[in-house]
Amino acid sequence: MVHVTRQFKVNVEQSVAVAYLKDFGNATDWDPGSVANERLDSGPIQVGSTWRNTSKLIFINTELRYELTQMRDDGVVFVGTNATATSIDTIDVIPAGDGNGVRITYDANVTFNGTARYADPLMTLIFLKLAGETVAGITRELGKL
Repeated sequence: MVHVTRQFKVNVEQSVAVAYLKDFGNATDWDPGSVANERLDSGPIQVGSTWRNTSKLIFINTELRYELTQMRDDGVVFVGTNATATSIDTIDVIPAGDGNGVRITYDANVTFNGTARYADPLMTLIFLKLAGETVAGITRELGKL
């Protein structure tokens, strides 16, 4: 299993950050691995909304179906699945405590299935590298709001 957590501060209101982050379609703007996202349902974004995400991690292309499984005032949870992996992305957004912005905790857990689990050590290194770029991407995009 790959597990990466990053915590960082962004000067944006909590409700604005959660409203942006609940739309997984925005991941192509802030996630360095996401190259395409297609919403699979329609209507308001809510628990149960789904996306088809195409990611490229170094030389590996993969497609996962992501579902918004939790939506709270202080964050969201997405679960992405395909035949070889399950990804659980938890994004918590809480007031920073100093009255300026929010503290975001991004927690990614990826479990590989079958023979793909042997890629854990390599994928851990890839995800650790991408974690910093993800923080920079979320910070940049939320800063535009």
